Amino acid sequence: MELNEILSRCDHTLLKPECTMQQIRDLCDEAIHYGCASVCIPPSHVAGAKRYVGPRLPICTVIGFPNGYMTSAIKAAEAKDAIANGAAEIDMVVNLGMVKDGCWDDVMRDILAVRDATAGHILKVIIETCLLTQEEKIKLCEIVSSSGADYIKTSTGFSTGGATREDVKLLRDNCGPHVKVKAAGGIATLQDAEDMIALGAERLGTSRIVKLVKELEKAPAETAPAAPEAPAAEEKPAEPQEY
Repeated sequence: MELNEILSRCDHTLLKPECTMQQIRDLCDEAIHYGCASVCIPPSHVAGAKRYVGPRLPICTVIGFPNGYMTSAIKAAEAKDAIANGAAEIDMVVNLGMVKDGCWDDVMRDILAVRDATAGHILKVIIETCLLTQEEKIKLCEIVSSSGADYIKTSTGFSTGGATREDVKLLRDNCGPHVKVKAAGGIATLQDAEDMIALGAERLGTSRIVKLVKELEKAPAETAPAAPEAPAAEEKPAEPQEY
């Protein structure tokens, strides 16, 4: 798979709580340079990032992150605020307590509250697969498919595990064809990225792919043969060289 195809599916991501404005700007510069799908950043940085990139790059942010246990009203308010600040894409975390209690109608209402607040914008629903049983994952595929959300997303990257090949395939097999899959967390190599895409992931939430590509770009210069030594003084041509 061509590198540019992999990069075009990446939400270039920086969600560390201590990230700075300059780091966010650097992230945006990299995403634009490498043709990424978006940058995924904390809500407090959305307005500044949008002013910085203008129309050159979609801004994605996270809602109810990373635990998902805020009330639906707060998640909806967060989402409205993020969109007002310039976010084009919203990644929300489901209420995992509701999932574990089997309160499926409440899970649906929680997603719908954010769907209503994000009408006309891309909504991705993070289900945190590492904390779920197979049955819970399949039920959430059904709910997300019925909610009007655009994507189901494996992970926050802040829990006990990230995306696995098995989970990407399970989500793709059990969601409706109108729902796309985003794999996030633990995508450490280009082979990981290629495998996730082959298994059905339309988007990848990662910062590592751009870093890997940058390392590949440096490699030829680092491995190139050393330049020949300058000739000794007595071997220099009599006439001066033009440069």
